[in-house]
Amino acid sequence: MKKTLKFVKEHKQFTFFGILAILIILAAVFAPVLTGGVDPLKGSLTEALEAPSKAHIFGTDKMGRDIYARVIYGARASLTSTFGVVVLIFLVGSVVGVIAGYFGGAVDAVLMRIADMMLAFPGLVLALAVAGIMGASIRNAIIAIVAVNWTKYARLARSLVMKIRDRDYVSAAIVTGSKTPYMLLRYMLPNALPTLIITAATDVGGMMLEIAALSFLGFGAKPPTPEWGYMLNEGRACMQSAPWMMLYPGLAIFFVVVVFNMLGDSIRDILDPRAE
Repeated sequence: MKKTLKFVKEHKQFTFFGILAILIILAAVFAPVLTGGVDPLKGSLTEALEAPSKAHIFGTDKMGRDIYARVIYGARASLTSTFGVVVLIFLVGSVVGVIAGYFGGAVDAVLMRIADMMLAFPGLVLALAVAGIMGASIRNAIIAIVAVNWTKYARLARSLVMKIRDRDYVSAAIVTGSKTPYMLLRYMLPNALPTLIITAATDVGGMMLEIAALSFLGFGAKPPTPEWGYMLNEGRACMQSAPWMMLYPGLAIFFVVVVFNMLGDSIRDILDPRAE
Protein backbone atom coordinates (compact mmCIF):
# COMPACT_ATOMS: atom_id res chain seq x y z
CA MET A 1 0.00 0.00 0.00
CA LYS A 2 2.82 2.39 0.88
CA LYS A 3 4.58 1.63 -2.39
CA THR A 4 1.38 2.33 -4.29
CA LEU A 5 0.85 5.67 -2.55
CA LYS A 6 4.48 6.59 -3.16
CA PHE A 7 4.13 5.76 -6.85
CA VAL A 8 0.95 7.86 -7.11
CA LYS A 9 2.65 10.84 -5.46
CA GLU A 10 5.72 10.56 -7.69
CA HIS A 11 3.72 10.11 -10.90
CA LYS A 12 0.63 12.26 -10.48
CA GLN A 13 0.25 12.93 -14.21
CA PHE A 14 0.35 9.22 -15.05
CA THR A 15 -2.18 8.43 -12.31
CA PHE A 16 -4.59 11.17 -13.38
CA PHE A 17 -4.59 10.36 -17.08
CA GLY A 18 -4.48 6.63 -16.36
CA ILE A 19 -7.74 6.96 -14.41
CA LEU A 20 -9.29 8.98 -17.25
CA ALA A 21 -8.21 6.35 -19.78
CA ILE A 22 -9.74 3.58 -17.67
CA LEU A 23 -12.98 5.56 -17.40
CA ILE A 24 -13.08 5.99 -21.18
CA ILE A 25 -12.61 2.26 -21.70
CA LEU A 26 -15.26 1.47 -19.08
CA ALA A 27 -17.66 3.88 -20.80
CA ALA A 28 -17.20 1.92 -24.03
CA VAL A 29 -17.68 -1.43 -22.28
CA PHE A 30 -20.76 -0.35 -20.36
CA ALA A 31 -22.29 1.73 -23.15
CA PRO A 32 -25.75 0.08 -22.79
CA VAL A 33 -25.86 1.12 -19.13
CA LEU A 34 -24.72 4.71 -19.75
CA THR A 35 -27.22 5.19 -22.57
CA GLY A 36 -30.14 3.70 -20.67
CA GLY A 37 -30.67 1.04 -23.30
CA VAL A 38 -31.15 3.50 -26.18
CA ASP A 39 -30.36 1.88 -29.53
CA PRO A 40 -27.76 4.02 -31.40
CA LEU A 41 -28.93 2.59 -34.73
CA LYS A 42 -32.65 3.18 -34.25
CA GLY A 43 -34.10 6.52 -35.30
CA SER A 44 -37.37 8.27 -35.96
CA LEU A 45 -37.76 10.79 -38.77
CA THR A 46 -40.31 12.68 -36.66
CA GLU A 47 -37.45 13.46 -34.22
CA ALA A 48 -34.83 14.31 -36.86
CA LEU A 49 -32.38 17.17 -36.17
CA GLU A 50 -33.77 17.97 -32.73
CA ALA A 51 -31.60 20.30 -30.68
CA PRO A 52 -30.16 19.11 -27.35
CA SER A 53 -32.93 18.70 -24.77
CA LYS A 54 -33.87 16.59 -21.75
CA ALA A 55 -35.07 13.81 -24.04
CA HIS A 56 -31.88 13.90 -26.16
CA ILE A 57 -29.09 15.63 -24.26
CA PHE A 58 -26.82 15.78 -27.35
CA GLY A 59 -29.69 16.21 -29.80
CA THR A 60 -30.53 13.92 -32.72
CA ASP A 61 -29.13 13.46 -36.21
CA LYS A 62 -30.88 13.68 -39.59
CA MET A 63 -32.25 10.15 -39.11
CA GLY A 64 -33.61 10.93 -35.64
CA ARG A 65 -30.98 8.83 -33.88
CA ASP A 66 -29.82 9.87 -30.42
CA ILE A 67 -26.37 11.44 -30.74
CA TYR A 68 -25.45 10.82 -27.09
CA ALA A 69 -25.99 7.08 -27.57
CA ARG A 70 -24.02 7.14 -30.82
CA VAL A 71 -21.11 9.00 -29.22
CA ILE A 72 -20.93 6.53 -26.32
CA TYR A 73 -21.22 3.50 -28.58
CA GLY A 74 -18.79 5.15 -30.98
CA ALA A 75 -16.10 4.76 -28.33
CA ARG A 76 -16.27 1.00 -28.93
CA ALA A 77 -15.48 1.24 -32.64
CA SER A 78 -12.89 4.00 -32.23
CA LEU A 79 -11.00 2.46 -29.31
CA THR A 80 -11.10 -1.10 -30.66
CA SER A 81 -9.79 -0.07 -34.07
CA THR A 82 -7.15 2.22 -32.54
CA PHE A 83 -5.78 -0.42 -30.16
CA GLY A 84 -5.89 -2.94 -32.99
CA VAL A 85 -3.80 -0.66 -35.21
CA VAL A 86 -1.24 0.04 -32.47
CA VAL A 87 -0.85 -3.65 -31.59
CA LEU A 88 -0.47 -4.69 -35.23
CA ILE A 89 2.08 -2.04 -36.19
CA PHE A 90 3.96 -2.82 -32.97
CA LEU A 91 4.12 -6.55 -33.77
CA VAL A 92 4.86 -6.23 -37.49
CA GLY A 93 7.41 -3.43 -37.10
CA SER A 94 9.17 -5.04 -34.15
CA VAL A 95 9.52 -8.45 -35.82
CA VAL A 96 10.79 -6.98 -39.10
CA GLY A 97 13.19 -4.60 -37.34
CA VAL A 98 14.65 -7.21 -34.98
CA ILE A 99 15.21 -9.67 -37.84
CA ALA A 100 16.78 -7.02 -40.07
CA GLY A 101 19.06 -5.74 -37.32
CA TYR A 102 20.19 -9.18 -36.15
CA PHE A 103 20.89 -10.86 -39.49
CA GLY A 104 22.11 -7.80 -41.41
CA GLY A 105 23.44 -8.27 -44.91
CA ALA A 106 20.97 -9.15 -47.66
CA VAL A 107 18.09 -9.65 -45.20
CA ASP A 108 18.60 -6.18 -43.77
CA ALA A 109 18.97 -4.62 -47.22
CA VAL A 110 15.75 -6.17 -48.58
CA LEU A 111 13.61 -5.37 -45.55
CA MET A 112 14.87 -1.81 -45.20
CA ARG A 113 14.44 -1.09 -48.93
CA ILE A 114 10.81 -2.15 -48.57
CA ALA A 115 10.53 0.23 -45.62
CA ASP A 116 12.16 2.99 -47.68
CA MET A 117 9.59 2.50 -50.45
CA MET A 118 6.77 2.86 -47.94
CA LEU A 119 8.35 6.01 -46.51
CA ALA A 120 8.66 7.56 -49.97
CA PHE A 121 4.92 8.32 -50.00
CA PRO A 122 3.04 10.69 -47.67
CA GLY A 123 1.53 8.48 -44.97
CA LEU A 124 -2.11 9.52 -45.09
CA VAL A 125 -2.14 9.69 -48.90
CA LEU A 126 -0.83 6.12 -49.13
CA ALA A 127 -3.33 4.96 -46.52
CA LEU A 128 -6.14 6.57 -48.54
CA ALA A 129 -4.93 4.80 -51.68
CA VAL A 130 -4.76 1.40 -49.97
CA ALA A 131 -8.15 1.86 -48.30
CA GLY A 132 -9.66 3.07 -51.58
CA ILE A 133 -8.42 0.00 -53.46
CA MET A 134 -9.61 -2.44 -50.78
CA GLY A 135 -12.96 -0.74 -50.16
CA ALA A 136 -14.50 1.19 -47.30
CA SER A 137 -14.62 -0.66 -43.97
CA ILE A 138 -13.01 -0.44 -40.54
CA ARG A 139 -10.99 -3.59 -41.23
CA ASN A 140 -9.57 -2.22 -44.46
CA ALA A 141 -8.83 1.13 -42.79
CA ILE A 142 -6.85 -0.72 -40.11
CA ILE A 143 -4.92 -2.67 -42.75
CA ALA A 144 -4.16 0.54 -44.66
CA ILE A 145 -2.83 2.35 -41.58
CA VAL A 146 -0.75 -0.67 -40.51
CA ALA A 147 0.74 -0.93 -44.01
CA VAL A 148 1.88 2.69 -43.76
CA ASN A 149 3.07 2.96 -40.15
CA TRP A 150 4.97 -0.27 -39.42
CA THR A 151 8.15 1.20 -40.92
CA LYS A 152 8.81 3.52 -37.97
CA TYR A 153 8.85 0.61 -35.55
CA ALA A 154 10.95 -1.51 -37.88
CA ARG A 155 13.65 1.15 -38.19
CA LEU A 156 13.62 1.82 -34.45
CA ALA A 157 13.88 -1.88 -33.55
CA ARG A 158 16.65 -2.38 -36.14
CA SER A 159 18.76 0.45 -34.73
CA LEU A 160 18.34 -0.80 -31.17
CA VAL A 161 19.30 -4.37 -32.10
CA MET A 162 22.34 -3.26 -34.09
CA LYS A 163 23.68 -1.49 -30.99
CA ILE A 164 24.10 -4.76 -29.12
CA ARG A 165 24.49 -7.27 -31.97
CA ASP A 166 28.31 -7.14 -31.84
CA ARG A 167 28.66 -6.93 -28.06
CA ASP A 168 30.99 -9.44 -26.41
CA TYR A 169 28.28 -11.21 -24.42
CA VAL A 170 26.22 -11.71 -27.58
CA SER A 171 29.24 -13.19 -29.38
CA ALA A 172 29.93 -15.41 -26.38
CA ALA A 173 26.35 -16.69 -26.40
CA ILE A 174 26.65 -17.56 -30.10
CA VAL A 175 30.00 -19.33 -29.56
CA THR A 176 28.52 -21.44 -26.75
CA GLY A 177 25.87 -22.77 -29.12
CA SER A 178 22.86 -20.54 -28.55
CA LYS A 179 20.35 -20.89 -31.37
CA THR A 180 18.94 -17.98 -33.37
CA PRO A 181 15.43 -18.06 -31.82
CA TYR A 182 16.98 -17.97 -28.34
CA MET A 183 19.24 -15.08 -29.29
CA LEU A 184 16.34 -13.10 -30.67
CA LEU A 185 14.07 -13.69 -27.68
CA ARG A 186 16.74 -13.55 -24.96
CA TYR A 187 18.91 -10.65 -26.07
CA MET A 188 17.58 -8.76 -29.08
CA LEU A 189 13.87 -8.32 -28.34
CA PRO A 190 14.23 -7.40 -24.62
CA ASN A 191 16.74 -4.70 -25.58
CA ALA A 192 14.31 -3.10 -28.03
CA LEU A 193 11.06 -3.69 -26.17
CA PRO A 194 11.02 -0.77 -23.66
CA THR A 195 11.60 1.88 -26.34
CA LEU A 196 9.04 0.25 -28.65
CA ILE A 197 6.45 0.19 -25.85
CA ILE A 198 7.04 3.89 -25.19
CA THR A 199 6.59 4.62 -28.90
CA ALA A 200 3.38 2.58 -29.05
CA ALA A 201 1.95 4.34 -26.00
CA THR A 202 2.58 7.77 -27.52
CA ASP A 203 1.11 6.69 -30.87
CA VAL A 204 -2.39 5.84 -29.60
CA GLY A 205 -3.73 9.36 -30.07
CA GLY A 206 -2.19 9.75 -33.51
CA MET A 207 -3.60 6.42 -34.72
CA MET A 208 -7.06 7.39 -33.49
CA LEU A 209 -6.87 10.60 -35.53
CA GLU A 210 -5.81 8.65 -38.63
CA ILE A 211 -8.72 6.22 -38.30
CA ALA A 212 -11.13 9.10 -37.73
CA ALA A 213 -9.68 10.86 -40.79
CA LEU A 214 -10.23 7.81 -43.01
CA SER A 215 -13.79 7.41 -41.74
CA PHE A 216 -14.45 11.13 -42.23
CA LEU A 217 -13.30 10.85 -45.85
CA GLY A 218 -15.49 7.81 -46.45
CA PHE A 219 -12.80 5.11 -46.38
CA GLY A 220 -13.50 3.75 -42.90
CA ALA A 221 -16.68 2.90 -41.04
CA LYS A 222 -19.78 2.14 -43.07
CA PRO A 223 -23.24 3.51 -42.22
CA PRO A 224 -24.97 3.18 -39.85
CA THR A 225 -21.98 2.26 -37.63
CA PRO A 226 -21.55 4.77 -34.78
CA GLU A 227 -17.93 5.84 -35.26
CA TRP A 228 -16.68 9.31 -34.40
CA GLY A 229 -14.96 10.09 -37.70
CA TYR A 230 -17.96 8.93 -39.72
CA MET A 231 -20.28 10.93 -37.44
CA LEU A 232 -18.28 14.06 -38.27
CA ASN A 233 -18.77 13.29 -41.94
CA GLU A 234 -22.52 12.91 -41.42
CA GLY A 235 -22.74 16.21 -39.56
CA ARG A 236 -20.76 18.17 -42.14
CA ALA A 237 -23.81 18.70 -44.36
CA CYS A 238 -25.80 20.09 -41.42
CA MET A 239 -22.98 22.11 -39.85
CA GLN A 240 -24.95 25.37 -39.85
CA SER A 241 -28.47 24.08 -39.17
CA ALA A 242 -27.50 21.37 -36.66
CA PRO A 243 -23.96 22.04 -35.36
CA TRP A 244 -24.41 19.56 -32.49
CA MET A 245 -24.04 16.72 -35.01
CA MET A 246 -20.35 17.63 -35.39
CA LEU A 247 -19.72 19.23 -32.00
CA TYR A 248 -20.07 16.19 -29.75
CA PRO A 249 -18.20 13.62 -31.86
CA GLY A 250 -15.47 16.22 -32.35
CA LEU A 251 -15.21 16.84 -28.62
CA ALA A 252 -15.09 13.09 -27.98
CA ILE A 253 -12.15 12.70 -30.38
CA PHE A 254 -10.38 15.73 -28.89
CA PHE A 255 -10.81 14.55 -25.30
CA VAL A 256 -9.76 10.95 -25.91
CA VAL A 257 -6.74 11.91 -28.03
CA VAL A 258 -5.52 14.38 -25.39
CA VAL A 259 -5.94 11.81 -22.60
CA PHE A 260 -4.02 9.08 -24.42
CA ASN A 261 -1.32 11.47 -25.62
CA MET A 262 -0.71 12.69 -22.09
CA LEU A 263 -0.82 9.11 -20.78
CA GLY A 264 1.76 8.11 -23.39
CA ASP A 265 4.02 10.98 -22.35
CA SER A 266 3.70 9.89 -18.73
CA ILE A 267 4.62 6.30 -19.59
CA ARG A 268 7.64 7.57 -21.50
CA ASP A 269 8.78 9.57 -18.47
CA ILE A 270 8.41 6.53 -16.23
CA LEU A 271 10.09 3.95 -18.48
CA ASP A 272 12.78 6.27 -19.84
CA PRO A 273 14.33 8.33 -17.02
CA ARG A 274 16.78 9.89 -19.50
CA ALA A 275 13.87 11.86 -20.98
CA GLU A 276 13.51 13.88 -17.79
